Amino acid sequence: MSFYDLAERRYSERYFDPQPVEQKKIDRILAAGRLAPTACNLQPQRIYVLQSEEALNKARGMRVSHFNAPLLMLVCYDAETAWRNPGDRWYENYCSGEQDASIVAATMMYEAEELGVHSVWLRGFDSAEVADVFALPASHIPVMMFAMGYPSAVSKPGPWHSQRKPLEETVIVL
Repeated sequence: MSFYDLAERRYSERYFDPQPVEQKKIDRILAAGRLAPTACNLQPQRIYVLQSEEALNKARGMRVSHFNAPLLMLVCYDAETAWRNPGDRWYENYCSGEQDASIVAATMMYEAEELGVHSVWLRGFDSAEVADVFALPASHIPVMMFAMGYPSAVSKPGPWHSQRKPLEETVIVL
């Protein structure tokens, strides 16, 4: 399958089966994230695999809507490792950490889809609360989570999934 076909097929899963994701697939998904491009290849991503009942209950306690997925990935960046650009006039001391973590997360989500594991991007949480609840080192900045697992019998894309703006609205050719 081409990458385009994979990207077109993937949708945000909201109906997970409780079946756990096999460790071999988790390892492959994590390895794919390791291959993602990061600024200056500094690889500041720090990924927390949340799969124990204790970890999932902590996420539920923060009211992170993870659709009862059997696995969560908490994607952070290490602020001490991420590339910075002190010369950017718009972003004072620009830090690539959020950008790097997002590219890593997207790469992992596409690899998961290739392996038949569905996912949904989650961001409705307070970063400081996540850091406190999971006792993250001070330099590990939470960027996002994604829920992962196998689709349930009622899984289907949301009605808005295939709605895309025309390229003319999002692409500017100079």
